[in-house]
Amino acid sequence: QVQLVESGGGLVQPGDSLRLSCAASGRTFSSYAMGWFRQAPGKEREFVAAISRSGGSTHYVDSVKGRFTISRDNAKNTVYLQMNSLNPEDTAVYYCAARWLFQDNVVVTGGDYSYWGQGTQVTVSS
Repeated sequence: QVQLVESGGGLVQPGDSLRLSCAASGRTFSSYAMGWFRQAPGKEREFVAAISRSGGSTHYVDSVKGRFTISRDNAKNTVYLQMNSLNPEDTAVYYCAARWLFQDNVVVTGGDYSYWGQGTQVTVSS
């Protein structure tokens, strides 16, 4: 069982940056592939970024490539999402997700994740 707690959301202006954090419980964090998803009002949940167990592989949705960076610190049981050059289209509730995985691969499909956090709101508005 893994519990995930996101933090770092808030209200920012276009062009600003935010760093989201997701703290995981448990002693086997390094055995989990991690991902970030988001859901805007009236829209379906969308994949944002994923990172493998070791952090050696990452994957992003096209709309955030070059602006967002996913990283992890296995010693701190935490995964991060650094978001730069934010725009109003990035407004959403952001969720982190975890899946135990034997291989050091990324997981990009929401349905393949086993554990989810409660979400943190990111609002980009002038």
